[in-house]
Amino acid sequence: MTSTETTQSPNGAGDNESRRAVIIRTVALKKEYLIGQVVTYALRGIDVELYRGEFICVMGPSGSGKSTFFNMVGGLDAPTSGRVFIDEVDVAQLSAVELAFLRCRKIGYIFQTYNLVQYMTCLENVTVPMAFAGVSGDRAQQRGMELLELVGLAERWFHKPIEMSGGQQQRTAIARSMANQPSVLLCDEPTGNLDLKTGSEIHDCLMKLNKQRGVTIICATHDHRLINMADRIMWIRDGQIERLADRSEVTVETGTIEGEENA
Repeated sequence: MTSTETTQSPNGAGDNESRRAVIIRTVALKKEYLIGQVVTYALRGIDVELYRGEFICVMGPSGSGKSTFFNMVGGLDAPTSGRVFIDEVDVAQLSAVELAFLRCRKIGYIFQTYNLVQYMTCLENVTVPMAFAGVSGDRAQQRGMELLELVGLAERWFHKPIEMSGGQQQRTAIARSMANQPSVLLCDEPTGNLDLKTGSEIHDCLMKLNKQRGVTIICATHDHRLINMADRIMWIRDGQIERLADRSEVTVETGTIEGEENA
């Protein structure tokens, strides 16, 4: 550890009222799993408000509850008790069709492993979610090309995943996540499989979406460069929020992050 300089958040959470509008709110959120006769407590009562247009990084060791939290706020799984509100809509009150519509329209997902369809072209992968949203073929093609241009892949639209590098595949996945113009992006270790240079391309894409398009980004990561981009950092441990801090309150040292050793 050779440096102790604290870098201020580039986004400046709270710099205007619109950034403080709550887009996701959880109330006493709990999730339990019964494995045989043993109850596992994945979430133990999480109360948190996430603001529209902010970039928040979620940290915690394996098994801490990060993935379960993502599944809850992304509408992919139902809590044992407690509530999740997205744009003040109580997710638990939605029918299966309404929930699918909300996930399709409001939330984009970016995974560590890209999850692209191997036999489809780059453009086809991007436009798949649009078909579920009822976007017409011509409009889907146009929007798909606009998104590929946004992530710097317009010239690779006809290439299949096997013909692209890891960074290009992840940028394709980012474009796909924006297919239906979601308000929120859930990113699960988006640079985990990438080298430093390629990871920087992903940082630039995410920052562009956050700063230029106002997309709320919730990112599970231990990538220090992503954490430096964040407005807030949330640590989850044993299914609970251990700490939630503005980026300006956290010291990032070379090779470590304040609180990471105990997270």
